[in-house]
Amino acid sequence: MIAAGSFEPHYSFSNMSGFQPTEVGGTPTASVLLVMLPTLDRRDETSPHLISPGSLAALQRRLGPAVQILQIDEATYPAVVRSFAPAQLPTCVLMHQGVELWRQPGLPDADQVGALLRTNGHG
Repeated sequence: MIAAGSFEPHYSFSNMSGFQPTEVGGTPTASVLLVMLPTLDRRDETSPHLISPGSLAALQRRLGPAVQILQIDEATYPAVVRSFAPAQLPTCVLMHQGVELWRQPGLPDADQVGALLRTNGHG
């Protein structure tokens, strides 16, 4: 497992086509919540960590422009997902200016993400 704050990204997420950012109103953000999703054949409809487009949109609305959510599909970007070495998918990783602040399986609560950013002096 990668320790928080020790990861140096190998990819420029803002320049990679195919990532699906959730609309944040065009405001540039320094914090990004990466939502790494398993390939379709590995997704289980009964999973407690199932992430729907509606749940991502709702989380983005609650977070506002402070955090941009990016969906990263394992089938499309396997090297990106592997570089984070998630214990399971889906996994969310909160990044700020290229530094990993936190990660968890499944979708986090917006209040939890906001508290993490405030705790780390980014919110």
